[in-house]
Amino acid sequence: MRLGLKSSAAPDQMESRLKYRPSVYEFYTSEHDLTKEGLSRLEQGIRRVKDAGIRDIILHHPVFYRGEMLELVAKADCHPQLVDFIDYSTRTLLDLAAKYDIQVLVHGSYEKQTHAFIADYRSLAEATEVLWQRLDIYRDFGKDRIMFENSISPLFCFGDRELEREIFKRGYRLAYDVSHAFIALKGNQEALEDSLAYLKDHIVHYHLVDSKGQEHDSLPLGQGSIDWKRVIPLLNPKATSIYEIDLADMLDPREQLASHAYLQQLFS
Repeated sequence: MRLGLKSSAAPDQMESRLKYRPSVYEFYTSEHDLTKEGLSRLEQGIRRVKDAGIRDIILHHPVFYRGEMLELVAKADCHPQLVDFIDYSTRTLLDLAAKYDIQVLVHGSYEKQTHAFIADYRSLAEATEVLWQRLDIYRDFGKDRIMFENSISPLFCFGDRELEREIFKRGYRLAYDVSHAFIALKGNQEALEDSLAYLKDHIVHYHLVDSKGQEHDSLPLGQGSIDWKRVIPLLNPKATSIYEIDLADMLDPREQLASHAYLQQLFS
């Protein structure tokens, strides 16, 4: 497995990762990175990572804007500023991706606030159709530079075969968070493996993170209930990956490194 690490564009966080010479790097962006000053700092970060010889770089779309999660399903007449920011931030990051030959990751949905956004529609079916339309717009704009990550919510969770068939039909490039799928599938290892195998050719990036399968716990690999010896052979070998693990110290990626060491030992 290649070493994939993640940080913000803060120089001290970046240097704490780069000394381990990862081959994949993901930037966690926030709404502050989309200001004039923030974009300048983010570009400096991208250049620093590229100068370190890393070719596979992903920009993770912001999660929040003024306290609200960036749910693509957000209804424009209920959340006008949020919808405007979603569009501005997605297109701006895609412009950076084109400039630096890198990738952008956008969540198809999240979980914590999703049901409140769905409640703005007459039904889940109507909300789902709006989400497909938004995803199509960004798919067409971003082309081979955008990928969509799975959620735990009913709107964009992998493991739902009807949803996965619709993904096939629409040709989305996917970022597969293994823990999100495991949680959405209520800890069902066999269903997780089935989903990974079914979507394999559409997946371009993985978030490798463990879970007990009950809540969003973001555990180091080997500390949850996922059987990684059965999961890893099902991954698309052409895809990139990072360890998206919660850190006790944002200047010390030891939990990410421990997860990498766990896989190396597992397959040694």
